[in-house]
Amino acid sequence: MRCPYCNHNEDKVIDSRETANGISIRRRRECINCGKRFTTYEYIEKTPLMVVKKDGRREPFNREKIISGLIRACQKRNVSVESLDKLALEVEAQIQKKFDREVESRYIGELVVDKLAKVDDVAYVRFASVYRQFKDVNQFMRELKDVLNKKIK
Repeated sequence: MRCPYCNHNEDKVIDSRETANGISIRRRRECINCGKRFTTYEYIEKTPLMVVKKDGRREPFNREKIISGLIRACQKRNVSVESLDKLALEVEAQIQKKFDREVESRYIGELVVDKLAKVDDVAYVRFASVYRQFKDVNQFMRELKDVLNKKIK
């Protein structure tokens, strides 16, 4: 690490501690040459996870897009924003664990649909109808029958 004051190449670490948010390390350093102190921050370099869309385009993963879709599906339903945020975090953690660089949007959508089915049936059907792009009432009815059959069992 170069000293910001004298440009000398050697320093010693005086103190290290994790930052409050837990995503970086703060280090107090002292230059061996001039004795001045300075602070550096160390972060883990992450390769952004890319989402491969149906048409082949790629875009960075964005948890906020999942949350906005969930909020739309849960309008006028008794589902807290906290539970939707938790669901989105679970989805993100699951895909971060399984995929290194790229994930298909289809996989993310199916994860969300599966998790939302456990939270609210109506929101599940709403989300599934948009995500799976139901073409007619029959597809919609088949999905409803699946929900009802699961409830009965």
